[in-house]
Amino acid sequence: MITIDMEKLYEGNAKLSFLEDYKEAALKAAGKGNEVVLTGRGPVWLYLAIAHTLHGSVRKLCYDSPVTGPVVIFDHNPF
Repeated sequence: MITIDMEKLYEGNAKLSFLEDYKEAALKAAGKGNEVVLTGRGPVWLYLAIAHTLHGSVRKLCYDSPVTGPVVIFDHNPF
C-alpha cells in the first residue's frame, strides 16, 4: 500500500497553475498497478484531479482521514 500525503505535493497553498506538476508527482509516487491511499490536507479540487489522474494506473484507490477512516474510491481488483 502506497500512501500519498497530499500536503506534500505543494508548499503553502496549492495553486491551480501547478496542477500538472502535482499530477506528475502523484503518478510517480503511485507507480503502476499498486494500491494507493490519498490522505492529508489539500483542496477538494486537488483530490479530485489526482484521483482522476490515478484512475487506470493504480489497482485500488482509497481516501483516509481521521474523520472518515478509509473510504474506497475505486477498486479494480478482479478478485
